[in-house]
Parts: sequence; structure tokens; C-alpha cells
Amino acid sequence: MNNPALQNALREYDRVRDTYIDQLRAKGVKFAEPGSSDARCIELREELARRGATFRNAGASIVTGWLSPACVECTGNQGSETFSTTLKCHRDCYFCFNHNLSNYQDFFDNGCPWEEELTAMYERCGGDLAALAVTGGEPLLSLEGTIQLLERARELFPKAHKRMYTSGDLLTRESAARLRDAGLQEIRFSVKQDDPADRQELVLQNMAMATEYFDQVMVEMPIIPGTKERMVELLHRFAEAGIAGMNLLEFCFPCHNWEEFDRRGFVVRNPPYPVMYDYSYSGALPIAGSEELCLELMLYGLDQELPFGMHYCSLENKHRSEMRQMNECAAKAHPAFQFDEGDFFLKTAKVFGPDVPPARSALAAAGCQTMLEDPDEQSLAFPPSYLPALRGLDVQPASCFCVLATDQDGGGRYITEVGLELL
Repeated sequence: MNNPALQNALREYDRVRDTYIDQLRAKGVKFAEPGSSDARCIELREELARRGATFRNAGASIVTGWLSPACVECTGNQGSETFSTTLKCHRDCYFCFNHNLSNYQDFFDNGCPWEEELTAMYERCGGDLAALAVTGGEPLLSLEGTIQLLERARELFPKAHKRMYTSGDLLTRESAARLRDAGLQEIRFSVKQDDPADRQELVLQNMAMATEYFDQVMVEMPIIPGTKERMVELLHRFAEAGIAGMNLLEFCFPCHNWEEFDRRGFVVRNPPYPVMYDYSYSGALPIAGSEELCLELMLYGLDQELPFGMHYCSLENKHRSEMRQMNECAAKAHPAFQFDEGDFFLKTAKVFGPDVPPARSALAAAGCQTMLEDPDEQSLAFPPSYLPALRGLDVQPASCFCVLATDQDGGGRYITEVGLELL
């Protein structure tokens, strides 16, 4: 590549990625070799595509069979919110994200202000919410509060699809009936692979029992590398229980308790994100090998014709929701930037250095009236819709990933570039 300006721009993003990883390594976090599982994951994705799987959100979400309407709305634009009555839990999972939440200790000690949050949400959207979730902690530790939340949510958001997340071992027939009568439509069980056999068996029994009260019973659990044999057994047990679907979550390191991850031999995927950015989702960093196992299990489900839907929900898919909420309002902020309906970044196209003059001429001839030239960067930005005008030219265009950012003092908003990818 004989284009120093383009090389410099790419190096800048390499520097951002390497600095981020080096800072984590200095704290003891271990990373996989760069791109170590890329080829295998591409192979598995291609096989899933051949088998008819649906790829959503620019490939961050992969579906076979039934998909919960709440999962559709998670990255939709009709509104999806999550509430908690308590952050207390009778489990102590080493990979729990909750420690990353603001005000965690206060909410753990005193409960969560769900009534104020529900009211504030109603005032913002006027009751027009597509999906609503109750989570924790463990919401069944606060059964009365959870029922009150659901009843109030039914009053304020009658059209919203309502679901609850639970570890499942505290569910009873009485509580299942009361939750259903309070408006709960979907219940999601999280099966803990390191539970003793008797507790896992109780959760599986409660899962089957829940299908008598709810049409939409799901399993949602992180898929931990090295557990394929046990997961295959569990898939068949889930089928026996009669679940409607399963969300296979990418297993993540939540930036605390690294010694537990290290003790088990886990390493973080490298690079951790396709586009490096300070995402707010508390899941933090993907563990290498989890995506590969998720995809292998989906193919196994197709091979075995398992009777429930399977959904690979990657960490990147969690970020998609944040990007949509952040960027969609800027879809028409400037004609040089276009809102990508797949990954929900704002995008502009660029050429650099010696490619600028021929690209400028070709774009002008094609009728492009919006070009942003940066003499310092030696670049020319233009709407991605005009990329076909460069076909046949000896130029190397790039796609720029951008976000609508907010000043630290909250005084203004601006579009800033966060990633660069050769096209």
C-alpha cells in the first residue's frame, strides 16, 4: 500500500486498540493471540448461513427457529427497558455483571427504585413501550415487589411484552401462577453449569413446570468454553422440558474477579471488539472460544432437529442496542454521514492521500455535492452511497465508523470517528 496518509490513519486505530489491551495486560488480564479463532468462526457462520440461519444486526445476532419478540425489540426502535426490584441474589456467580452497575451497593442494600423508574419511563414515552423486563439480582427473592412491578407496568404499558430473568430454583407453582396473573408473558431461566447436580435438576424440573403457566419459556445462559459435552446433554434436557427458545450468550469477563477466570484458563478475545469504543454495556470483555462453541451448538441443534429456537446473542449484539439509541437520532444530521441499519453506527466513506484528486473528480461527475476535505489528514469524506462512483479507479476507499457523542459537560453533541475499515 503506497499511501502514507491512509497508513497513518490505520495506525492510529491500531494504537488505540494496542494501548487498551496493554493497559489491561498490565492489570493481569490475559489475551488470546490476535485473530486466533477468526477462521473457525467464519467457517461456522458460513455453514449456519447455508443451513438457513437468519443473520441479524450485521451478523451480531444469529437465529434458527423461534425468536422472542423481546429479542427483536432489544435492537428495535419501539422501546425496550429493564427494571429490577432488588440486586440481591442467593447465587454468587464469578462472572456476574452487576458489580459494574452504578449505585450497585446501595441498590443491593436498599432495593431498586423501580416505581420512580417506571414513572419516569412513562413520562418519556407516554406508555408506548414495546418490551419490558424484570431482572435482578434474583427477582424471586423479592416476589411481592416483582408482582407489584408487573402490575404497575401492566397499567402504564399495557402493550409491552413482559419477561423475567431468574436462576429458576426458587420458582414454585404458586409464584408462577401469581406472576402470570400479574401480566408476565415470558420467563427466562439461567442454568448454572457449575451447580451441583441436584440443583441443576431442580431448575430443569421448574423449567418444565413453567411451561404449564407461560407460553414463552426460555433458557438464557452464557456459553462457557470447554463445556461442549455438558451443553449437549443440557440441550436435550431443555427439549424435554418443552422450552420455546434459547439465547446462547457470549461468555464475558466483567472487568472484576479476573483471578477466577485465570484459574479456569480463560483468555480474552483479541481484539475484544471489531470497533474499539467505550461501550456502556456492563458485560465488558468477550472470552475467547465462547463464540465458537455457541455456533457449534447451534449447528448441533440443527443436526438433531431440536424443537426450540436458538439465538446466538454476541457481546457485539448488546452493543448494537446502545449504538442504535445513540446514533439513530443523527441519521439526517449531515449529508456526508449515513445511519447503518445493520450495525447502527453512523458511516461516512473516505479516501486518502494520492487517492483524493481522482476520487474528487469521479464523485463530482456522479453528482456528489457533499465532500469534506481534511488537509491535515489528507483525506476526503463523502456519503457511502456514492462509493459506486469509484469503481474502476485505482483508489482504496475506507469506511469510517462514527458515533454521536456528547460533551463531558453535556453542553453539546458532535459526530466523532471511532473506527476505520478498508473496503
